[in-house]
Amino acid sequence: MAGQPRQRPAWASLLLRLLLTGVAACNASPADDGAGPGGRGPRGRARGDAGADEAVPRHDSSYGTFAGEFYDLRYLSEEGYPFPTAPPVDPFAKIKVEDCGRTKGCFRYGKPGCNAETCDYFLSYRMIGADVEFELSADTDGWVAVGFSSDKKMGGDDVMACVHDDNGRVRIQHFYNVGQWAKEVQRNPARDEEGVFENNRVTCRFKRPVNVPRDETIVDLHLSWYYLFAWGPAIQGSITRHDIDSPPTSERVVSIYKYEDIFMPSAAYQTFSSPFCLLLIVALTFYLLMGTP
Repeated sequence: MAGQPRQRPAWASLLLRLLLTGVAACNASPADDGAGPGGRGPRGRARGDAGADEAVPRHDSSYGTFAGEFYDLRYLSEEGYPFPTAPPVDPFAKIKVEDCGRTKGCFRYGKPGCNAETCDYFLSYRMIGADVEFELSADTDGWVAVGFSSDKKMGGDDVMACVHDDNGRVRIQHFYNVGQWAKEVQRNPARDEEGVFENNRVTCRFKRPVNVPRDETIVDLHLSWYYLFAWGPAIQGSITRHDIDSPPTSERVVSIYKYEDIFMPSAAYQTFSSPFCLLLIVALTFYLLMGTP
């Protein structure tokens, strides 16, 4: 009949309802879930209640918000500080003295039968490819060093030292002996450095190349040198005078290609090994046996 509105087919009404339902579902946020009759939100809140809306935070469905919340939950501690990401530091591997004289050369100074943890001073060396690996340890809270010298005297020597600083770290430093004074050299041939201060001992391990470009302060280790052994206290990470007046040295030049295990008794154990003391003991024994005239 003219003037009456045209009715939609039943299938068209059903399709329209489905479309409207889909749009509403896409626009709905987690805060709208559970909305009941009467226009009330979750937990019976009125939609127009602004105070209640602020009490329950709304979540944006964007990727940026999701990533931020994931970071907060995964990477922040309860105090809000990032968790450390650095891998744990491997403990310092103990020096193997059983390899001395076999796969590496060693020098021991101190009590007879001492090892890397009990000698007054200990040094080992071995070839690894184009490098020489050194291990040093001494009974001190300051520094331990080895010098490479053309003679047995201090002066004009290439020195590698392991220094315990005030922060508890052990750093490998390079020095050059100018007379009786050790001058630090910025050019440091050491690499793969590691060190530790434990049980009042400074212990370290490092490598340095066998051959180096010509330099007055760095010697070529493929040549043979006298080794100077020294250790002593440090003040604020700076080395001071060595502990003993006459530090021990190797009796002869050392070749890095020859592995020996050399022991040198410290002064406390040299008393009865000197020729004069032995002669005195023999004379005293003879006197006691023969009696007085």
